[in-house]
Amino acid sequence: MSKLDRYLLRDFLQSFLATLIVLLVVSVGGVLVDILGNIADGRLPARLLFSQLGLQFIVYMPLILPLALMLGLLLATARLYRDSEMAVLTAIGVGPRRLLRPLMMLVLPVIAVIGLCSLWLGPWADRTGEKMIDEANRSIVMAGLEAGKFTSLPNGGVVYLSSVSPDGTQLGKVFMQRQKGDRIEVVSADRGRMFFEGERQRYLELDDGHQVEGPVNGGLDYKLVTFARNDVALPDGADTRKDDDPELLTTGQLLGDDRPAARAQLHARIAPPLIALAFALMTLPLARSSPRQQRYGRMMLAFLAYMVGMNLMFIGTRWIADGKVPGSVGLWWLSLPLLALALWMYFRDGKLSRPRRTA
Repeated sequence: MSKLDRYLLRDFLQSFLATLIVLLVVSVGGVLVDILGNIADGRLPARLLFSQLGLQFIVYMPLILPLALMLGLLLATARLYRDSEMAVLTAIGVGPRRLLRPLMMLVLPVIAVIGLCSLWLGPWADRTGEKMIDEANRSIVMAGLEAGKFTSLPNGGVVYLSSVSPDGTQLGKVFMQRQKGDRIEVVSADRGRMFFEGERQRYLELDDGHQVEGPVNGGLDYKLVTFARNDVALPDGADTRKDDDPELLTTGQLLGDDRPAARAQLHARIAPPLIALAFALMTLPLARSSPRQQRYGRMMLAFLAYMVGMNLMFIGTRWIADGKVPGSVGLWWLSLPLLALALWMYFRDGKLSRPRRTA
């Protein structure tokens, strides 16, 4: 690798990593709000916070990495023009085609990572997250109830379990205290278990126990009930998708699935690497400017172009799922013309136009 290639590659890499870190910090807010909302509602155990956060980042990587790559290359190339380094390179015979080698040294590995996340790691992270949520919904331990500890319930009250079975479904010696308006309720039972009604409605079944109910502010209006069974509603579990959901299937399974939704998901996984390559090639012609020209105007134009391209990808995916676009056409109508336009812009960049002939 020549000294020029090392210099440009280091500059491109530093700008890309800095942009990626900023985008990840910005993105963590939106993902974290959704997860914390489910935790606050009791739909998701707090102990799954960091695992779900990491898995969701893997799912969103095919959308974050192309933007980070494009903006990072734009920043690095615009700096070369601003500091007149590109003018010096042009004066010694280094044109856009010579810059293709250091550019591809960064772009191709990033495109490979995007393809890996889009075709394999993203679906794997989706399946793993759904499996963890389903196990948490069906386990008392994962729901946050532990033996030998007083645990606050999301819907109010406190519960104490003397023992929990290894599979997290059977309970021994349960104590529960809840307040309903101006009355307090204390329940004790010899044993209990968790069961489902439907797919998400969870209940705690208490067997062979007593229930005492009385006023909070004092008084003699107490009630004592002995029961054989008493069911207590727990917060509904988090939403989970079916096993045949196209978003949870592997890419190999999607190849043999003729459903429109599966075809849409397959093309949605193939398109991000191609779109990322197209926008990466556009950075050099879009960043071209004079030494004293502001660089942020072209950067905003490139960002808007990226947003339009990604929105067209989402719209096209919906069209395929709805049957408006044949599965054989897919998203090729977007990715291939965009890639052809990027190649034309790159190899056309820097060429002088022919002078007009005068009469």
